[in-house]
Amino acid sequence: FFITICAASGSGGMEVKMRKIKIAQIGAGHDHASAAITTLKLQNDIYDLVGYAVVEGDQSTFESNKWAYENVNQMTVEEILNVSELDAVCIETEDRRLTEYAIRAAEMGLHIHMDKPGSESDEDFDRLIDLVKNKNLVFHMGYMYRYNPAVIKLKEDIKSGRLGEIYSVEAQMSCTHPPEKRQWLGNYPGGMLYFLGCHLIDLVYSICGTPEEVIPLSTSTGTDGVDAKDFGMAVFKYKNGVSFVKSTAVEFGGFERRQMVVCGTKGTVELKPLEWFSDECPGMFSPLTTGVREAFDENWHAKGEYHDTPVYGRYDAMFRSFAAYVNGEKKNPFDYEYERKLHKLILKACGKDV
Repeated sequence: FFITICAASGSGGMEVKMRKIKIAQIGAGHDHASAAITTLKLQNDIYDLVGYAVVEGDQSTFESNKWAYENVNQMTVEEILNVSELDAVCIETEDRRLTEYAIRAAEMGLHIHMDKPGSESDEDFDRLIDLVKNKNLVFHMGYMYRYNPAVIKLKEDIKSGRLGEIYSVEAQMSCTHPPEKRQWLGNYPGGMLYFLGCHLIDLVYSICGTPEEVIPLSTSTGTDGVDAKDFGMAVFKYKNGVSFVKSTAVEFGGFERRQMVVCGTKGTVELKPLEWFSDECPGMFSPLTTGVREAFDENWHAKGEYHDTPVYGRYDAMFRSFAAYVNGEKKNPFDYEYERKLHKLILKACGKDV
């Protein structure tokens, strides 16, 4: 699950002293649930982890990842919500129950880290956003690429005008899943696009804004008799160009080929692979790096310049930032209305009428 603490300075350099955040995790069924609780355990300098709850639909995922929950108190949801002076919760249920439990936490006045992408119901997600907004609660979603150092640097370059006017973002995030996992994707609108492609839609939206038109293109490959949409794709039309996202569950070598290409009138930046394993930080668990190719030469045959980022942890800066938001030391750059509009865009890309 790509956890490391060895490169916190490379993931934003947050060397700040924060009071410990009293937190619990609700859910163990999300694919990132074990990574989340492991990170909270590792970051015991900033988090006081009081326990976790397993809810309906989580059992099989929990059983296969029990190692991550060792030495943490198992509680009921009701026990968690009644912990004295609890500051926050981390919502890591199976995808379809995320918003349901986040609403319960918001009603109790708790700050929320919730994994992606949220409810299949636009109305339920709107209710959640209205709740956290009215109560002035921190609402923080688990889109891990927001904390990728190469993505952060690329967005800074875009903002500074280094790439000129952006006219296209291409993003791909694929892998191979067994047939039973691919069939499970049929529980969600858009299948693989909802499940993993939401990360890419977040990237496109954060760079390009609201598109003029959304064209859903997700389909089923039919491989192994699976009829769920295991080939996720959507196109976003803007006034000055076209962007697209693609996420499949059937691509050999797909993890290494995960990439984002941003094209502007002054240059192109390609992040590929978006994440890859590094040999640095011996003894740590799965430190990552990102490959960066920058092309600012108009020469037709210019190869551009390539480098790898320093190693970083996928969730390290994410949870350190959440603590800083809860403590009021930083402001979440992805505000309530950003998350609301992103969620609607994801549902549109998955073919839902929003």
